[in-house]
Amino acid sequence: MRPRAMAPHRVVILVFDGVRTLDVAAPSEVFSSANDLGASYEVKLCSVSGSAVTTSAGVQLEVNCAVDAISAVDTLIIPGGECLAAERPPSDIVSAIRKLSISAKRIVPICAAVFALAEAQLLVGRRVTAHWRFVGLFRERYPDLEIDGSAAFVRDGRFLTSAGASSGLDVALALVEEDVDPRLAHEIARELVLFVRRHEGHPQLSLATRVARRRYDPVQAVYEAVVLEPAADHRLTTLARRVGISTRHLSRLCNRRVGLSPVRYVTSIRLEIVVDLLAAGETLASAARKTGIGSEGTLRRLLREHS
Repeated sequence: MRPRAMAPHRVVILVFDGVRTLDVAAPSEVFSSANDLGASYEVKLCSVSGSAVTTSAGVQLEVNCAVDAISAVDTLIIPGGECLAAERPPSDIVSAIRKLSISAKRIVPICAAVFALAEAQLLVGRRVTAHWRFVGLFRERYPDLEIDGSAAFVRDGRFLTSAGASSGLDVALALVEEDVDPRLAHEIARELVLFVRRHEGHPQLSLATRVARRRYDPVQAVYEAVVLEPAADHRLTTLARRVGISTRHLSRLCNRRVGLSPVRYVTSIRLEIVVDLLAAGETLASAARKTGIGSEGTLRRLLREHS
């Protein structure tokens, strides 16, 4: 699938000493994959001075230019870094964000970068998100700003704030979906082997990561079985036999670990997959069939119940 022709889309990623490596790499890989599939993204890494920077993992990043050399921006991405959540984020970075944001059509702070935008007074009246670890601190420091502490990423006007790390992949895919085509975003997700893609409003922590994983975890085994083959037979008796425990014990584990019966747990996992299929262009009937939910009517009812 080749996307329709598009003018080069200028993406600027502002980097600095202490920047999170994955916050830079994740969106860069998405845009690179999009270009491989026929899109046209022009990605530039810039630093305040134009010098190379050292990431939090000790990796040195060369940059394309200094902030002052940037004349136009379509999408501005500010990756996260612990220094941005300091009581006073570095003033040169805050100033650079103010300068670059003037012409930017979209502004994408990742994880702790939301602190720098708040310090730059760009988020007044906006709803934002950040990594769950920073939510309490953000509320304490900026009580007049609204933060959603659960969502993987939040869109409000030209701002798309995200929880950081892997959610940088999710928000970059959402940008490709908006710029080019949902099918291209889906193809990139497949290319990057994303287990489950999160969309706007999805929780930061999936059902699989809300509980600690043990060496052998029957509840996790259920999750993996449903994700790998959502349309397969996942009745309670079948699941219990597959994970090697009794139906009563499996029910007790699911209720204790995720607060759901095995049947409701399976349904919730299937609905997570449905959202991804619908975003990729599948019909309700097709999504219901591919996830083992059955009919379009059943799927509509479940979506209403879980909304």
